[in-house]
Amino acid sequence: MIRLARTGAKKQPHYRVVVIEKDRARDGRFVEIVGHYNPRTNPAEIVLKRERIEYWLRHGAQPSDTVRSFLRPQKEAPKSPQEQVA
Repeated sequence: MIRLARTGAKKQPHYRVVVIEKDRARDGRFVEIVGHYNPRTNPAEIVLKRERIEYWLRHGAQPSDTVRSFLRPQKEAPKSPQEQVA
């Protein structure tokens, strides 16, 4: 399963996106860290290793609902005027 594991201090959450066996505890031993999520920044910082996530999805890992929302295609940022002309 691909899900979040909480790190950080009390009232200062920071999360790792981890590949973990489904039966393990939220912060239990994981197989691999495939990203991190910091909800305290504005906007929230989400860093994902897409290649590794795709590898695990091909091998049967199921993402949690939250991680699935992170994986949805992000809208591309509007191009600068210089890029539109080229």
